Amino acid sequence: MFLRFLSGRARQAEALYILGDLFEVWVGDDIDDPYHNQITAALRAASEAGLKIFIMHGNRDFALGDQFAQAAGAKLLPDPYDLTLPEWSFVLSHGDALCLDDLAYQAYRAKVRDPEWQRKMRAKPRFLRSLLGRYIRWRSGRRKRDDSYIYADLQPAATDDFLRDHGYTTFIHGHTHRAATHDHIVDGIHVERWVLADWHEDRGEALVWDGETLNREAILPES
Repeated sequence: MFLRFLSGRARQAEALYILGDLFEVWVGDDIDDPYHNQITAALRAASEAGLKIFIMHGNRDFALGDQFAQAAGAKLLPDPYDLTLPEWSFVLSHGDALCLDDLAYQAYRAKVRDPEWQRKMRAKPRFLRSLLGRYIRWRSGRRKRDDSYIYADLQPAATDDFLRDHGYTTFIHGHTHRAATHDHIVDGIHVERWVLADWHEDRGEALVWDGETLNREAILPES
């Protein structure tokens, strides 16, 4: 479904912003994986067709590097990223940095986002990193099968501070698996926060800016 999106609907846009967790796991640009290679090639084809592609690190694909970006014809974005368009301004983020109430996750995030930890991880043999990737996939699958597990949401006070620091601009993020549009009142100013939806086998979703409004657009399998 995503491959068809890249070859069709996405190319009608000027730019595509992917805000993290494009891949379930990524343990190095040198890992030769047919599944990942197919997606990288499709991104490259869309880029060569004129689509500007920007990708942000997520908590699963935190190790995406410059080699991948070059192969995909994409640009890696810092998190957060202030996007200023002629008509409106946005701040983009994966969103996990604001889930401060999940202390265990924040400790994990601090470790894997540390440049020195990543350098040592990338220096390990590919077979060890591949095993790490399999373990991350297994742990993620176990969590998804646990119906009692609830993903932590953004901490309200930290979110208000974030919106204040970024000039009360419209905030777009993912990570929480809770697609919604939230209204925040920060210092008397109304600010919208848009949470991206997950992609599944039977449905995906793109958030589309048409120059005037944001809209959620369903991406569906072929009938």
